[in-house]
Amino acid sequence: MALQMRQDLRMSTQLVMTPQLQQAIKLLQLSRPELVDLVRSELMENPLLEEAHEIGTSAEEPVSSVELQDAVDAPQQEQAAAEPERSAPEVKADEVPKEGADWEAYADSMEYMPPSAAGATRTSNDDEEGPSIEATLTRAETLAEHLMWQVRLSNFDETGEEVAEYIVRCLSPAGYLQESAPQIARKLGVSTLKVETLVRKIQQLDPVAIGSRNLAECLWVQANHPEHPVEDPLVRAIIAKHLHNLEIRNYQAVARDTGEALEEVYEATKVIMGMDPRPARAYGVETPQYITPDVYIIKVGEEFVVTLNDDGLPRLRISGLYKEAVGEHPKAKEYIHERMRSAQWLIRSIQQRQRTIVKVTRSILKFQREFFERGPQHLRPLILKDVAEDIEMHESTVSRVTTNKYVHTPQGIFELKYFFNAGISRTTGDDLASEAVKERIKKLIDLEDEAHPYSDQRLVELLQEEGIDIARRTVAKYREQLGVLSSAKRRKLF
Repeated sequence: MALQMRQDLRMSTQLVMTPQLQQAIKLLQLSRPELVDLVRSELMENPLLEEAHEIGTSAEEPVSSVELQDAVDAPQQEQAAAEPERSAPEVKADEVPKEGADWEAYADSMEYMPPSAAGATRTSNDDEEGPSIEATLTRAETLAEHLMWQVRLSNFDETGEEVAEYIVRCLSPAGYLQESAPQIARKLGVSTLKVETLVRKIQQLDPVAIGSRNLAECLWVQANHPEHPVEDPLVRAIIAKHLHNLEIRNYQAVARDTGEALEEVYEATKVIMGMDPRPARAYGVETPQYITPDVYIIKVGEEFVVTLNDDGLPRLRISGLYKEAVGEHPKAKEYIHERMRSAQWLIRSIQQRQRTIVKVTRSILKFQREFFERGPQHLRPLILKDVAEDIEMHESTVSRVTTNKYVHTPQGIFELKYFFNAGISRTTGDDLASEAVKERIKKLIDLEDEAHPYSDQRLVELLQEEGIDIARRTVAKYREQLGVLSSAKRRKLF
């Protein structure tokens, strides 16, 4: 069959993602900190963008205390200048020399003084106190740094320090050793006995029991610490043989096996509960991430008002300097026009993003007004489609808007995603949101008798008495999502 060329006319429909649309979608799904970083970056890269300052603010800098003091001392300086010059003017370390002073003599007279000592020599008239050296740290000390500092101060040889550093790097976030001694010995080419000896030495460092292989070893090391050993043999027996019974609160089995009275078992259990099952707990705390809400819902009288949070977000505008300096050079004109279009797209995209967030928040307010009035127990079932149809937008747009966006309400700060959840049927007819059911389960558990906690089946019965039709497995799932243990592990007898 011979090949030939021909022309065909076909009609098709496709979605073309223009650069403007791509930028708008990208900005829409950014969180507030990410948006601030992007705007700051654009301000650095695009010369036509500039930050618009509030109208009415004074451009003058406030007069500092040093300038005020110089103005007061000016007449005295003029009088001193009229006097005959002295051969060697005295420069005191606690005085800032004025204009015309011998700066070399002043610098030589200044000595470094620690904050504590400096604070002790301050006069009562000096209210300013500099921060301590600890307050200038950019980050907290890590567990590895803390342990290696102790290793270097101990009597470890060169090979021991290398093995100890590897052991420290193998610790889990809870402080447990994640590799066995034979594995470490094979990797480093040393004997298993040497690795085991170093593990024992590391376990005696601060925090105690760091580098344990399991919970039993962790508690055993703490119970046998040389500085504060536990002398009670019952405590040691429970750690060695009955930790599984402690986990399920089966104190009667411990009493039968050890031959001790139940009260003695309770007292020994209290001692064990005072130990730390996670040695690295103090070093595993992450830096808190503070949430800045994107939008506020404020109640004014009987109505709720939705307002944007513009604090910290730069207000952009096109620089008039470059618009007037386009000139006749073709390359300069092309560059200025390109940068101007980029700046206009960015400003319009941010404005569209803010308007969309407000529209979605107002729609959520309309559907979930009972929540804002009375709290989480009155949250209604809501899906993205409901809000999308209300504001006449696509569901994907609503999904992007509600991701990593937060709202400050009279009930607290919530992610916009929080208001979308499935419904649980009720015998009264109105469905209840799953978050409202979780809140109710949490309150029931908070009010239970700790000696006789509610089982999942009992929680189902209590919820059914309130008209909430729910399965036991659903209650168990919600309980686990709330981070609540089972009834056997919640039971407290002392």
